[in-house]
Amino acid sequence: MTFLLECTIKTSAILVIALSSLPLLRRRSAAVRHCVLAVAIGLAAVTPVLSLVMPSWNLNPGFSDGSRVATVEERVSALAPSTISAAPIALPDPPAHLAETIWLIGVSLGALILLTGLARLARVASVSQPMAEGHWTQLAATISSEYRIQRRVRLLQSQNSSILVTWGVLRPALILPAGANAWPEARAAVVLRHELAHIRRLDWIVQMTAQALRVMYWFNPLLWVACHRLRLESEVACDDAALSSGISGPDYAAHLLDLARALKNPHRAWSAALPMAGPSTTERRFAAMLNPALNRQALTRRALVATTVALLGITLPIAAFRAAAQNAPLMLSGTVYDASGAVLPGVNLTLEDAQQVKSQATTDSSGRFEFASIGPGRYVLNASLAGFRSLRHEFELRQARDWDQPITLQVGALQETITITARRTTGTRPSPGAPLRVGGNIRPPRKIHDVKPIYPQAMRDAGSEGVVPIEALIGRDGTVVSVRVMSAQVHPEFAIAAVDAVRQWRFDSTLLNGEPVEVVMTVSVRFSLVD
Repeated sequence: MTFLLECTIKTSAILVIALSSLPLLRRRSAAVRHCVLAVAIGLAAVTPVLSLVMPSWNLNPGFSDGSRVATVEERVSALAPSTISAAPIALPDPPAHLAETIWLIGVSLGALILLTGLARLARVASVSQPMAEGHWTQLAATISSEYRIQRRVRLLQSQNSSILVTWGVLRPALILPAGANAWPEARAAVVLRHELAHIRRLDWIVQMTAQALRVMYWFNPLLWVACHRLRLESEVACDDAALSSGISGPDYAAHLLDLARALKNPHRAWSAALPMAGPSTTERRFAAMLNPALNRQALTRRALVATTVALLGITLPIAAFRAAAQNAPLMLSGTVYDASGAVLPGVNLTLEDAQQVKSQATTDSSGRFEFASIGPGRYVLNASLAGFRSLRHEFELRQARDWDQPITLQVGALQETITITARRTTGTRPSPGAPLRVGGNIRPPRKIHDVKPIYPQAMRDAGSEGVVPIEALIGRDGTVVSVRVMSAQVHPEFAIAAVDAVRQWRFDSTLLNGEPVEVVMTVSVRFSLVD
């Protein structure tokens, strides 16, 4: 939730700047104002990614992300090992857990509504019929050429008399209501100029990005205001595109009013399409289209680049900003577990920072460890316990959640050394060694069936000696599951003799907290001759 709160603050700052600039742009066209909102929403959508990948800065000069200047007291205390006293395992903060649950419920509902709208739209499009050749298709081809639209636009006629929407990017579609083929050519021209302007401006993908962002930040009223204003400026900009073609404002307004009455298509805040005559925007649009003094210029490439550069210059430092509290030293803590999920007391841990200053700690009876006053940056944590594999964990502390580090140690490998000696003429007397002691919560396996390797006669006759390093996997049932020779510098006769013997060994089960587990054993078989 800390990262979500941080992203909410950053996206809110970007949206506040964009919304505050709109009154300053009241003499500019609706296309420019829409561009400002669209770029701001797009940058707000990628702000979480930018926050993670960009170098950070803050207003506190005492700490910087990725490095830490250790005080004299910290260096002295780092040299002395500390043993952590027993403490209960930290439980999740109930208010934070409740807030996360509420946020997830809101996101799930918003996503469900949006996906339901898309599914309904796809279903309507699937049952709609392509518009027959006639004045609609001819007008669409002419206006598409005038708007320089390279993509093929599908004209579909729905069976519903109250649907008039545009959707899609790669294969855009304009869904017309039932009876549209009987409309006069003047009304068809008004509708096509408005809807094809949406397609030329890529308004549908912009609106869907805004809707998705609002789903994530459903609790932020700024997103609702920005999405409403984005839709309004989009519709006004498309009205301006139609009026710029020579259609008079009163005639255009009359057609829009007739469409609003005929379609009876209520505006939906979570709609997955762009309706032409939404009642929540109609009144404002009427005032705009009847005002001949308004700027109706289309968006130029120069204005688009300037807007993007300006907002990007604002977004990057906002995304890289870290509050001073985020860069202050915090308690680094965590719990050490074994492979079964049980906690491990008595684990020795060493934390080393970028300046190679080391701090030490030992897990308490509940497996918890703590390192006091650890600032942001890169660290190496080493953990060791008898019977377990040593762990070396490199990590970076950036977000608040990084100061909680759960660790899992894996069961260590057993070792056994066997020396096979033989007289140069007769007799063998192998001598197995003892397995390495495994501590902690592990009960090491006990060999219940031993087979001693036999010195190969050919090697004895040749007077050859050798050492065969072997890695064996002991299964949960105590049988040797696999055996492999770990060196290529071994005579095959020695390797075959050693492997054949080890494969026949049997053990009782290795128990980790009472549960049988697999364990790796390294065996060194030495073949030597004596006089």
